[in-house]
Amino acid sequence: MVKKKTQNNLVYEILSSPKKRISIFREIPVNNQGFILLSLSKRLQREIISKLSDKEVVELLDYLDPDEATDLLQSIDTKRSKKLLKKLGKKIREKIEFLLKFNPRTAAGLMSLDYVEVDKNITFEQLSKTIQKHEKRTGKFPAVLVIEDGFLIGELPAHTLAIARKNEKINKYVKKIPSIEYDKNEREIVAVFKKHPHNKIVVLDKDHSILGIIYSDDILKLIEKQSANNLRQFAGVSEEEDVLDSALTKVKNRYKWLIINLVTAFLAASVVGLFQETISAFVLLAVYMPIVAGMGGNAGTQTLAVVVRGLALKEIELKTGKRVIFNEILAGGINGIINGILVAAVAILWNKSPMLGLVIGLAMIINLIIAGFFGSIIPLIMKKMGKDPASSATIFITTATDVFGFFAFLGLATIML
Repeated sequence: MVKKKTQNNLVYEILSSPKKRISIFREIPVNNQGFILLSLSKRLQREIISKLSDKEVVELLDYLDPDEATDLLQSIDTKRSKKLLKKLGKKIREKIEFLLKFNPRTAAGLMSLDYVEVDKNITFEQLSKTIQKHEKRTGKFPAVLVIEDGFLIGELPAHTLAIARKNEKINKYVKKIPSIEYDKNEREIVAVFKKHPHNKIVVLDKDHSILGIIYSDDILKLIEKQSANNLRQFAGVSEEEDVLDSALTKVKNRYKWLIINLVTAFLAASVVGLFQETISAFVLLAVYMPIVAGMGGNAGTQTLAVVVRGLALKEIELKTGKRVIFNEILAGGINGIINGILVAAVAILWNKSPMLGLVIGLAMIINLIIAGFFGSIIPLIMKKMGKDPASSATIFITTATDVFGFFAFLGLATIML
């Protein structure tokens, strides 16, 4: 008996076999091809779709919800997308055309059309007929959004259909549901979801009419995507890079970031070069230099993570960031004293040099204060300039802690030793 392959197995085979990628994909049942495609990166989606015939693409799109089909069509060029749309059935085509009007990185771009609107004064018997029509048309049980005079007042939980009487009106069972305007970005969607833990969010037009609904599974996927993107950005890795890409592809995605890091490394090295005579006279300084730089870099990254999270949740901005900057500088100073005492004690006991211990201790305090300052102010400035602080700030913070850390350590050594 042949063992059925799981979705993870199929994705792994597609990723790890570039030359056989299309033949492997074509072996997947057509009703599952779309879901496999959606689990791949945008680059691989474009690559696979470009090698499939129009008939093959249309067939796999027919098995997807309109919002999922829209996601795939947005990953290919506009000319072919319009051509494929004409070959789809009328009902799904109309829904996809509606969804394609919106920016994919906004609430409207994330929404589903799997819902029904009902007036608060209808009975459960009338509601059942509306739901049956929707299920017959789409094959799915919809979210029930309740309106009054055309405006959203809440949602009817599904379980009420089982407990209410047929001739009973639905209005007393209505529950509040969070909503968001269609043009709000992904971070704002996540913020609403976190403030109002619920299984869905309603998307409204500017006139407060209902456009669609965002389900919790889509929001959770969005949160996972943001977390993965933040990790990539911190490391300087392209969003398009897959774990099983070839070595050449990885080089293309990474070399620019590494060159920028090389330039900043030379900047730090030039500071060290200013104190060659000091290092030659006190060789032990070279042993402690990586400790000063490393601790500063770690402290700066900790501060950056906290500030970026505050920016994402709209808790702070440059105008209101004075308190945050002060607190981070103060925290850096206190942590510097704690770690400075420890490293000074090691230097005194190990190297029998109280003055070396004093130099390394003071340098540690100074560098952690620097880390707190730059770790908090740089992401605030980046955000003000319209740049992504998660991807832009790390390199500047590391450079600042390296340059000023070495300068403080070697400068103090020159004066005191």
